[in-house]
Amino acid sequence: MDGKKLQFIATVLFVMCSLIIWIAPSAGAQKPAVETTISQTAPDESSAGKPPLPRQEYPDMRFSGRFKTAGSVSWPDADSIFEPVGTGVFYDGSADLRLINETFFSDRLFFEAHYEAILAGGDTRRKSIELETVFPGFPENLFGTRLNDDRRLMDLTDTLRDKDSYRVVQRLDRLDLGMIASWGSLRLGRQAVTWGNGLIFNPMDLFNPFAPTEVDRDYKPGDDLVAAQINLPRSTDLQLLCVAHRNPETHDAGFNESSLGGKAHFSRGTTELDIMAARHYEDYVLGFGSRGYLADAAWRLDATWTALSDPAQESPDGYLSLVANMDYSWVLWDKNFYGLVEFYFNGLGDNDYEDAIANPDIVERLARGELFVLGRSYLSASVQIELHPLLQFYLTAINNINDPSGILQPRLQWDLSQDLQMTLGANLYYGAPDTEYGGFKLPGTSIRTRPADGVYLWFTYYF
Repeated sequence: MDGKKLQFIATVLFVMCSLIIWIAPSAGAQKPAVETTISQTAPDESSAGKPPLPRQEYPDMRFSGRFKTAGSVSWPDADSIFEPVGTGVFYDGSADLRLINETFFSDRLFFEAHYEAILAGGDTRRKSIELETVFPGFPENLFGTRLNDDRRLMDLTDTLRDKDSYRVVQRLDRLDLGMIASWGSLRLGRQAVTWGNGLIFNPMDLFNPFAPTEVDRDYKPGDDLVAAQINLPRSTDLQLLCVAHRNPETHDAGFNESSLGGKAHFSRGTTELDIMAARHYEDYVLGFGSRGYLADAAWRLDATWTALSDPAQESPDGYLSLVANMDYSWVLWDKNFYGLVEFYFNGLGDNDYEDAIANPDIVERLARGELFVLGRSYLSASVQIELHPLLQFYLTAINNINDPSGILQPRLQWDLSQDLQMTLGANLYYGAPDTEYGGFKLPGTSIRTRPADGVYLWFTYYF
């Protein structure tokens, strides 16, 4: 990596962030409201129900943002997938500036835009590019989600620098117009929508879901879509979506590349119910979800059935996905605790991982970023301990029941000030050879796919 270029780009990002903080009218803004529980599930962004402003002059503009710097160290095994291009200790870093504008034209009409400038690079990127020349048929997101809009309707990402060891991009992650009316709401453009009740896995969230191992869930990546919410009697609402995509190879957009869906939400006493139907690409998906309370604990259940339009030889005609979880908070040793346990079943999975990685239906969903595992059954658990009002400890474990193998994710989160947060954590994989997380051999090779253990340090500033 060219150190001088990297230092120059980082300096430019820092200066941009400082200028925005200085000139923004809302310099005292708080960090975004996210759940305080271990789940870190993205807030439900499917509704456009922003509260009307008090009487004032329009248009009204609000500015906020986030600046995050991150560094990580990882050490892949000598017989891991990186063996053909060299292993050792990998050093990586990134800087991410997000500028947010909300413009209210009236108490019913508003516009939202999020601008991002991202610098990311290091040894993992350099080795991954080298490795992709050796294994060109691997899923495109095997080494992380790509920073491009190849699958989105609008190309709102501009690559400023694209080198072997680092990349600099600028992009619009939100660009949508919203309207609120007595009957409901309507939003058009790039935005984020979250369906489902999963806290770690979320099979009902068909539209750009978070990976189960994702820790930073402040902002879910946006997609180009039309979202409508219709209010119905007796605490019922209907949400309708049309998500437009392109074929990443031909760049064609059409019905078979898009998603259409509807979800009805209603309540009966303390229990909430969801019924979903969607045409996702060329497949048809039916879903049912529910959540409620058992004593002082909260429970959630989601199930989807996907009918494959043209299943591969290795796949069934349709498959079931299911997630069920329960969470509970308590006080122990004068400390606040929160915990959850979640079961996930992936009916498309295959416990023979060499067959799974060659299954076109699995590979396609890995590449689209809507499937993140190869196996069938997973049991996950998380715990959060408030060591101090400003210091939180988290531990998440994701375990493949059939192997067993999995990942442990401990981390500390320290609020250094009202707007500055530090996160120190690790990703630690376990499992014997020939397990999903312990690493299995690629067909026809002696190379294992075991992910690399690593540690990371983040500093995040909200303004």
